[in-house]
Amino acid sequence: MQIKKAMEKVPGGMMLLPLLLGATINTFIPTAGEFFGSYTGALFKGVLPILAVFFVCVGTTIDVRTTPKILKRGGSLLFSKVGASIVVALIASQMIGEGTVLGGLSVLAIVAAMNDTNGGLYLALMDQYGKKEDIAAYPVMTVEAGPFLTMVTLGIVGLSAFPWQTLIGAVLPLAIGMILGNLDKDFRDLFGKAVPAFVPFFAFGLGAGLDFRKVMDAGLVGLFLGVAVILITGTALFFADKLAGGNGVAGIAAATTAGSAAGVPTIVAAANPAYASVAGSATVMVAASAIVTAILVPFITAWWAKRVNVQLNETVSK
Repeated sequence: MQIKKAMEKVPGGMMLLPLLLGATINTFIPTAGEFFGSYTGALFKGVLPILAVFFVCVGTTIDVRTTPKILKRGGSLLFSKVGASIVVALIASQMIGEGTVLGGLSVLAIVAAMNDTNGGLYLALMDQYGKKEDIAAYPVMTVEAGPFLTMVTLGIVGLSAFPWQTLIGAVLPLAIGMILGNLDKDFRDLFGKAVPAFVPFFAFGLGAGLDFRKVMDAGLVGLFLGVAVILITGTALFFADKLAGGNGVAGIAAATTAGSAAGVPTIVAAANPAYASVAGSATVMVAASAIVTAILVPFITAWWAKRVNVQLNETVSK
């Protein structure tokens, strides 16, 4: 049986199919991980440890001479995505204020959905369609993770301290890998080969945190938010990636909503009671956006990557 080849025929299949499997199990058998426990249960909730090892392996493949390019690429993606979110928030705040419209859509939902990229999906797509510099650029983008930038975007007072420990923690596994790989080529050969093997495992774990029923609860508005994240942030990311020397593939792959972003509205509401009334609906909207973008972005990324390769081949042949 050629299961792997069949999976690879689906755009981003090594990421998307395990993710959908995890989401399907979580939707219909949400207690599966707890029921089996032990190592099986860890597969449902062990995304971060797997990603930590993944980053060490990726780091061993990176030449330290490419570091400036990595910072440039990651920084351009970070600032373009957050920048697009701020612009949309400014416009939406004039129209919506702190309330909701269109069946539960709020500024809080919009900002939380647009600010945080699905890192696992981005890494998997870059492993298949991108360059190692694109993968290495992701730790720079992890500044998006959590409620910090969402709170800043919403203008919440009292957040003067930057969580530098979290940023260092996100970059450290990659840095360790880079040190090992540059000091000893054997480490690069050993760990570099393992990079693709981790993708379906952390993809399944990411999917196990999603629930298809959230999309149904959010209705057409949730679908609209997911599509808006792709169109608005995707456009900004695409051109930022091109300006930073990329081909646009990494920019499109980053135009997603992280599944963990669904927890941001609750945290924001706890910090600022003004958002307490919209936190519930915002959570549903963000979760819906996470699922919609996780399904659509791999296909769009694969389409553009194929087009780029065709153009490259035509240029080389001339």
